This record gives sequence, structure tokens and C-alpha cells, in this order.
Amino acid sequence: MQLTDSIIYIDRLRLYAFHGVMPQERRVGGWFVISVRVHYNIARAMTSDDVDDTLNYAQLCQLIEAEMAKPSKLLEHVAGRVANAIFAQFPSVTELELSLTKENPPMGANCEGAGVELHLINDKTNA
Repeated sequence: MQLTDSIIYIDRLRLYAFHGVMPQERRVGGWFVISVRVHYNIARAMTSDDVDDTLNYAQLCQLIEAEMAKPSKLLEHVAGRVANAIFAQFPSVTELELSLTKENPPMGANCEGAGVELHLINDKTNA
């Protein structure tokens, strides 16, 4: 058996945060949903059954929560910060996909949310 790719993910982590262009959004806050898929080689963990041989999901969640706790005007800025922090803390991550949605955005539209998606390659692992 040969592993060609593996992904560790956090799906629809829902957090209350204070992001938005309008001052009221940064004062009152709102709900955000973030999903992250990180490409990480889990071959060793598949046989060892040892948490030290994989990317720790709890640490990944803590990192996301820490970045989401820093208010920003733009979701693009928040998403970029989260991605940079993941690559910095987990240098073996080769790629990541991230989606960040602001629930009930104040833009006069009847929608479940608006947001951004990123698809990034870690330049340090793919050089």
C-alpha cells in the first residue's frame, strides 16, 4: 500500500468573533464558521497509533481560535493570518484549503453567509 496524499481537517468550527468593516461589527461581534483541510503525511501514524506521529487536531483548533480572536476588518486578512500560522506551527503541512464564512453578514441580502476560500501551497515544503 502506498499513501499518495492525506488530509487532516477541522470541519465547520463555529466561533464568535469581532471581524467586520463597520465599527459596530467589531464591537458587537457575530458568528463565523471556519473549515480547514491540511495536507499532511500521516503514513507513520497509520502504523504507530501514536499522536506524536501526526498533526494534533486539538493544537490545530487552538491555533485557529487564537487567530480568530484577533479582530480584523477583512475576512481575507483573518484567513491569511490563520493560514500563515498553520504553516508556521506545522512546517510539514504541504498545502491547505481554508474557508471562512461570516454568518448573517450585514449587507442587506438574505443569505446564510458570505466569506472567502483559500487554496495555498507551503513554499517551504514544495521548493
